This record gives sequence, structure tokens and C-alpha cells, in this order.
Amino acid sequence: MGRKKTPGLVKRGGTWHLDKRIGGRRVCQSTQTRELTEAERVVARLIETDRQANVYGVRPSRSFEQAAAKFVLENQHKRSLMRDIGLLKQVMPWIGSLHLERIHMGAMQGFIDARRLDGVAVGTINHGLKVVRRVLNLAASEWLDEYGLTWLATAPKIKLLPDLHKRQPYPLDWDEQTKLFQRLPDHLAQMALFAVNTGCRDAEICNLRWAWEVKLPMLNTSVFIIPGNFVKNGDERLVVLNRIAGSVTEGMRGKHSTHVFSYRGKPVRRMLNGAWLRARRATELPQVRVHDLKHTFGRRLRAAGVSFEDRQDLLGHRAGRITTHYSAAELSRLIESANTVCDRGARQELVVLRRLSVS
Repeated sequence: MGRKKTPGLVKRGGTWHLDKRIGGRRVCQSTQTRELTEAERVVARLIETDRQANVYGVRPSRSFEQAAAKFVLENQHKRSLMRDIGLLKQVMPWIGSLHLERIHMGAMQGFIDARRLDGVAVGTINHGLKVVRRVLNLAASEWLDEYGLTWLATAPKIKLLPDLHKRQPYPLDWDEQTKLFQRLPDHLAQMALFAVNTGCRDAEICNLRWAWEVKLPMLNTSVFIIPGNFVKNGDERLVVLNRIAGSVTEGMRGKHSTHVFSYRGKPVRRMLNGAWLRARRATELPQVRVHDLKHTFGRRLRAAGVSFEDRQDLLGHRAGRITTHYSAAELSRLIESANTVCDRGARQELVVLRRLSVS
């Protein structure tokens, strides 16, 4: 007669599985072994871990793979989830099986070295380090287990690698802006002029729709509220129109049924195209990207003395702010702040506006 096995162990497909109440809770999981003796050791460890947590407050040890799975399940709403999953898969060979408390910059070195050997850019490696850091921070601050303990006592410091070749923003001065915009075709010059006066991103401008316009009769103007699924940070984006941006918008009215900006009857897919590249080469500004128009707007707001909070609102950086809840007084102040960048460049921008109105 053979010895009795530990209660709760059942063999399925050659592997021992556990279905047992431990410390008042039901535990159902695979022991990942075909050997009864090893399966019983797994059960014994689970029982001891439960006792240590309940009696002494000792935090159960979990692997990074378990933490990554929790992160993925809790972030199904993220637009960048597939990218995060790809990054997590890249780090798994080095830290997937490690317990969370054993992960630190030293543990990440194998991943860093391997990616460097593959010729991957520093910025791309840093994306992987960022998602690891995010998982560990959540484990240490927000994730509570059945014992009321966080998954990790303290998150380690995961430092990003210095990127010596990272391209710095290039805000345009007024003369550079005039030269560049005059070289752009009309439809692109309109979009660029709108960008440098609103701080909108390329995608936000290309997708801008008349349905998102909100009239403000009390202020004799209008704003646009871009839905979160068209905004990088996922939050609604308030677009305040200063005098120049308002003039551009009025010039577009009636040209397309749905989109504010169009070319030959169709919405523009992107601003960074061949025409943009040719214009910046012709003006000897090969380093200027479309995103630098946003930096230009931000720099001019700061130079005009606009407060940090208002700059954040105007640039769409204040994540979590409900844009539809601005009061009339707040909107009036933001419009006034946005108009501060019109004064110095009024002459240069009027040149572009006149050319566009003639065409």
C-alpha cells in the first residue's frame, strides 16, 4: 500500500495541480512538476509562506514575470499596451524569473549589454528600462495582496542611460519661421502657422475636425476640444485659438466637410512630408522638425511671462485636467495668454496670412 499524498493534489495530463484551502483562501494552481515529492514541497512552501505572512507579516516573494502579467491585465485600456508587451518580452530572458526584491540596475545589465550588441539606440533601451521601472513602482506603491501587503517593500532605482546623441528641441526665431513658412506650400503653411500658435502636435492638427469646435459667444471666439483617443497622453485636449490661429481657422471654414485642414479635397495625413523636408533644406534649417513648432510656442509663452500652469494648459500637458470644465474666466485668461505670442510676430505672420488669402 503506497503512502498517502498531500490532500488537494490532483494529477492532470501528467502534471500535479493543487486545489486546496490555505490560510482561509482557496489556492488553485499548477505545481509545474510531474514528481509527487516535488509537488508536495511546493505545497509545503505555500503553506509556510502563508503562515509567515499572516503571523509575522513577511511579504510573499513574487517573480517579475508575475508582476508583468498583472501589469498587462490591469492596463488593457492603454493605447501603448502592445508596445509595453513587446518591451516586457525583451527583458524577460534576463529578469523574468527573478524575485522582485532581487531586481536592480545590476540585474538589468545583461539586458542593456545585449541590446547594445544588437546596435539598438539608447532611447530604445531606455524605453525597456522605463516599463520595468513602472512595474516595480506599482508593485511597491499600489499593488496589495491578500495579506494587505504591497508586492514589493521598496522599488529599486532604475536609472535611464545617458543619451549623448539625443536630439534637442529647436525653437524657431521669428525670422527663421518666416523664411521656412514662405517656402512651404499653402496648405502646409496654414497648418504650420496653426501649430506655432496653438502648440498642437502633427497628428492633432491633421485629425482636427469641425465637430470638435465649441463656440464661445460670450468671448466672441471658439475653441476645439480634441477627444482623448486622438491625443498622445489619452486625455481630452483643449485647443485655445489666439488671433492668428483664429484667422487660420476661419480661412479653412467651408473647404472640407469634416476636417479643418485638407489638401485637394482630402484630409492631410501628416505634416512631416516631402514638402516640409524640401522647405527646410531650402532655408538651411535641416534640423527643424514639425514638433519644434510646439516647442516654439512654449518658448514664446514663457518669454512673454505666461505662468507655468497656463503654459501647461495651452500646450496640452496637464494630464487629468477635464478640459470641458474650464470657467469663462479661465478661458478668457488662457486666450489672453495665447495672444501674447501674436504681438512680436504679427508682421511676419501677416505676410504668410496675406499670401494664403490671395491663393
